[in-house]
Parts: sequence; structure tokens; C-alpha cells
Amino acid sequence: MTVTKDRIIARVSEEMELAPLEARRHVENVIKIIKNTLTQEQSVLISGFGKFSVRKKNPRQGRNPQTGEPMSLKGRQVVTFKCSGVLRKRISPDDPSNS
Repeated sequence: MTVTKDRIIARVSEEMELAPLEARRHVENVIKIIKNTLTQEQSVLISGFGKFSVRKKNPRQGRNPQTGEPMSLKGRQVVTFKCSGVLRKRISPDDPSNS
């Protein structure tokens, strides 16, 4: 099951004993800060969770999947996420690569 923004807001409202509108305002502000930081090409590090970064992808040659014809793909920026070791261990505690 995917956790949506509305479900996060509901959990924040319950756990912090906030009115739903106030919880929504706080969650929206956190998301806004993350978006603005990434837009400025800065990373967002949340200890115990992970790091969001902006990475530049260079222009490259690709193929049209329908026709197989070669095509030029423009350079672009993408957001990447690398989870922290703490989160990785919680997700997969028996994985030997976590040590």
C-alpha cells in the first residue's frame, strides 16, 4: 500500500494531536522547503532517513522504443534518493551488505 500525502497528514494530526488543517499546513511547509532546496540544486539530508540530491544527466543518444530509430535525448536534471544506513537496516535487517 502506498502512503499518500493525505495519510501522512492524518498520522501527523493524530500523533501530534493537531487539527487536520494545522497538520496539513506543517506537512505542506516541509514539502515546500524540500522542493525549494532541490530547485536551488542543493541536497536535502534527513538523518536516519536519507539524502535527496539533484543530479545532472548529460545529453545522450537513445532509441525510439516504438520504431527503434536513434534519437537525441537532451541533458536534464533528476532527483535521486539514497537511503541512510539506519533505514536500510530497518528495511532489510538480515542483509549482510548492511554491516
